[in-house]
Amino acid sequence: MGVFKRGLHLGSYGSIDDGVAVFERACAAAILAEQVGFDAISVPDHMHQNGTGGGPTSPMFEAYTLLGALAMRTTTVKLYALVSPVTLRNPAFLAKAVTTLDVISDGRAILGVGAAWDVDEHAAYGFDFPTTGERMDRLDEALSICTALMGNEHSTIAGKHYSVTNAYNSPRPIRGSIPILVGGGGEKRTLDIVARHADACNVFGDAKTVRHKYAVLREHCERVGRDYNQITRTAFVSPGKDLAKFEHQLMELADAGAQGVVVLGMLEAEAMQEVGASLLRIFP
Repeated sequence: MGVFKRGLHLGSYGSIDDGVAVFERACAAAILAEQVGFDAISVPDHMHQNGTGGGPTSPMFEAYTLLGALAMRTTTVKLYALVSPVTLRNPAFLAKAVTTLDVISDGRAILGVGAAWDVDEHAAYGFDFPTTGERMDRLDEALSICTALMGNEHSTIAGKHYSVTNAYNSPRPIRGSIPILVGGGGEKRTLDIVARHADACNVFGDAKTVRHKYAVLREHCERVGRDYNQITRTAFVSPGKDLAKFEHQLMELADAGAQGVVVLGMLEAEAMQEVGASLLRIFP
């Protein structure tokens, strides 16, 4: 059974800071998404909104606080950040946050993590933004620590960038551990990290690009001795206004090897219902 099939990413909370109302809109979107057939909800893990979502003056919630609140308003959808930049959170702290989410949601958490990309955000808030190579090294180490803390009673790991010593993670994840999703499609490092650490991946691009990314992932899996079919393969998709075109896009992605998709956007109620119905037809 895959990690999820029909995801909704609440990538933007709008451009207006109207206090509690912006939070209630996010909750309403998550509740409706669950009702119309989505099986996973993700939120950004950023300090501020990026340019495509309205820029830094637009509202941006702290991811795990919001996910905890969404856990109280929903009952079945998986919940995760898409994705937590490895540069913003110490991995032991991240493992604690996602385990807390898992417990309060009765086992619905996913750990979404990536190598970070928003250099302007890091500069604005005082976070270091190392080279691509170092960020990838940090992601690799961070996932080893998160996996250990989520799966073992206590762990000791000494790495170059992160270390834990006899670290406990209690309460424990509800189902013994928590699925890991790695976001990104970098062919040399990111998909290698997916092959070695992840239960799911999420990539960008049209069907041709997605097919190629999955082929590269399969090669990494074969090299490290991992069963390619153990990894849930998802892709980002934007529905637009033409539902027939959207369903065709979904079918193309499924044919390319996608086992699920992540729909980008806080959709209006009517669009949410239509998109949910399309997803259930293509990814039942």
